[in-house]
Order: sequence, then structure tokens, then C-alpha cells
Amino acid sequence: MLLHLRRILAGLLALVAVGVAVLPDSPTVDVLVAAHDLAPGVPLTADDVRVVAVPPSLSPSGTVSQADALGRGLVGAARAGEPLTDARLAPIDPGVSSVAVRLADAGVVGLLRPGSRVDVVGADSHVLAADASVVAVREGEVVVISADRAAAHRIAAESLANPVAVTLH
Repeated sequence: MLLHLRRILAGLLALVAVGVAVLPDSPTVDVLVAAHDLAPGVPLTADDVRVVAVPPSLSPSGTVSQADALGRGLVGAARAGEPLTDARLAPIDPGVSSVAVRLADAGVVGLLRPGSRVDVVGADSHVLAADASVVAVREGEVVVISADRAAAHRIAAESLANPVAVTLH
């Protein structure tokens, strides 16, 4: 039974391929995508992006040109082939660093998304960084936070000894 289903599916896919090959060219739009897996916060270069033609219905809103993307960084990681949009890009600020931290309350991780604004609080209830930005959220309790360099250093030092907490804006 499974073999017959596979043959039928293969035949249908072959028919679709023939149909696509003989149809007139459909209109397409150029979309900038990640050429390979990209890390957040790293300035994009021409080797990091490529342009692909897609049907207009598959083009996300907020697409950017290569000129608009180069030199900017992603607010979160991107997989190869993922479209790059204005909401995913941020200017690179040399005065800002990112630091991965383990949160004291793992339940808070589920509330965070790239771009979330947080205050980072240390063990003695002192604010290590105000209005920091969440760059990435990893499985478990690990969050990558972007803050000015001095605050990022404080967060890193504190997180060596203790998990930190965040308050959401």
C-alpha cells in the first residue's frame, strides 16, 4: 500500500514539475536572504547575503536591499535562506557588547523574544544594565543580552558567580 502511495505521489510531483516548466514565467521580486547561518550582532558583508527571485506572494513585507543591509547586524540569528527584513536588522554600535547569561528564573525565558527590552538585576538587587536588548533566546535559561560595554562587563562578571534576573519593559 505504501509503495503504491509513493508511486502516485511521485507521479503527481512529476506532473507538477512539467506544468511549471511549460507555464509562462510568473512575475517575481528580488528578496535578500542569508547566504549561510548568521549570528546576531555581526556586521553583514556581501558574502553573508544573496538575492533570490520569489513570487510576490512569498515576499515578506519590509524586505531590504543589499545596500541597506551591509554593515548592519541581525537582532537574532538567521538560518541560510531566511529572508532579511528591516525588523531583523539593527545598526552596529561599537559601544555595545552582547553577553550570554543564565537567568535565575527559567520561566522568564519563555516571555522573552529578540528585541525585548529588559533591565538586568544582580544577586544583591542592584541593576547591572538598564534598558538592555535581548538579542537571542536559547533553550534552557540562557539569554543573549546586548548592552553598553560597561554594563555587559558587569553582567558577565556577575553571571560567573550567580544567575541574573531580568525585568521586562
